Amino acid sequence: MRLFNNLKKLDWLLIFCLAVLSVISLVVLEPYDNSLFQKQIIWYVIGFLIIIFGSQINWYWIIKWPVFKYGFYAASILFLIVSNVQSHLVRGTKSWLTLGPFQFEPAEFAKLGLIFLLAGFFTNKYLAAWRSKYLFTSLGLAILPAALTAIHPDLGSAIIIMSIWVGFIFIGGVNKKRLVIGLLAFLLIAVLIWMFFLKSYQKERISAFLSPGRDPLGINYNVIQAKIAIGSAGFWGKGFGQGTQTEFHFLPEAQTDFIFAAFSEEWGMLGDFVLMLTFMVIFYRLMNIGLRAESNSFKFLVFGGSVVLLVQIIINIGSNIGLLPVTGITLPFVSYGGSSVLTIAVLISIIQHIKLESSR
Repeated sequence: MRLFNNLKKLDWLLIFCLAVLSVISLVVLEPYDNSLFQKQIIWYVIGFLIIIFGSQINWYWIIKWPVFKYGFYAASILFLIVSNVQSHLVRGTKSWLTLGPFQFEPAEFAKLGLIFLLAGFFTNKYLAAWRSKYLFTSLGLAILPAALTAIHPDLGSAIIIMSIWVGFIFIGGVNKKRLVIGLLAFLLIAVLIWMFFLKSYQKERISAFLSPGRDPLGINYNVIQAKIAIGSAGFWGKGFGQGTQTEFHFLPEAQTDFIFAAFSEEWGMLGDFVLMLTFMVIFYRLMNIGLRAESNSFKFLVFGGSVVLLVQIIINIGSNIGLLPVTGITLPFVSYGGSSVLTIAVLISIIQHIKLESSR
């Protein structure tokens, strides 16, 4: 009976919006690659089960008890280290950890670990986040998984991980002097990363972004094909399974990095409007739950999850339309992939539990 009452109190509008995103994903995948379509259905079923039944778990203990929040964080670091030393590459990087027949992205696990740890860290310190000891301690906690992720190399996920930290320190206000110092330090670090850490193909992607007309059959090919797919769609789109760039596989990675372009080609500006409206409703519901949360810990968990979703959406769509460099970031709950779907499902299940706690 208690389970039934709790289920009634879930944010079903939020769940409905996630269902809309899953339908958008499936209508792109079905004509593009039926095997991916079938696998994605399984991931969505597991994901929605996690959201519904995971909301019944009291997640507060993860950030309340040090053994759990530090243990989860340490496990995520261990997974990143193991994936870095594994002997084979998947899609040109070591971003995937292979366990028998299964593969998952340790970077997704690291996002959760950092959110849990920083939510606990800043619960009683968010007004003092810009003090030196808290600023540099929290920065160190974020840099470690970000650096290990960047070594894979997976620059996009490293950016997402660092964005979590940036979001947390800004929630308590801004220290203007240290903000200026931080921006200068960021520019210096960016130069050092460019000179000593970025792979040649990563430098080429950034250079291609600055020169979009260069090498149209090489480094700029993906973005040019994405622009063609989006630009040729019109208001109504070309229709289900009728996208020439997508269905004839001129558009690379249409199932992951460029699924927005693939969807736009077949469903046009109308489909894009539905997609953007769905994301807006999701963020409205997340902010509503976060503001009503009874504790700072819960507020930080909601905020951390929202930052991950927002930054991924901006980077993915921005790279599809040529406003940002391509970094391999997927579109949340739309792009194909079990690791991403399950990570978001866990975040949403935690947020749903926070809503249940706030409604009691």
